[in-house]
Amino acid sequence: MTAEDRGERPRKKSTLSRLVVLAAVGLTVGAVVQELRKQRGERTWTGTVAGFVPYDFRWPVSGERVTAEWWDPDNEAIFTPHAFGVGWGVNLARVAQLAQTAIDTGRR
Repeated sequence: MTAEDRGERPRKKSTLSRLVVLAAVGLTVGAVVQELRKQRGERTWTGTVAGFVPYDFRWPVSGERVTAEWWDPDNEAIFTPHAFGVGWGVNLARVAQLAQTAIDTGRR
């Protein structure tokens, strides 16, 4: 059921939301073009675009890469490269460690 079906006005996407989508699409296209400009044997489908945004389009995605993105207690980084796609994921193990440290510090 749409907003119009419920008698509501449809919500407009905010300018920020549109900019985020545009940036994500632009970075993805940029990463693919960057790889396609390389010779076939030189394409790795992993690297950075715009100088700092990581991308990884290697398929199939391994469980090891997914785990490294979402749960890597040995990595001190909070934000880690996506296992597949453009950008970063959140290392929940590091977040949990920091939260536990904050809780322990607050108890003292």
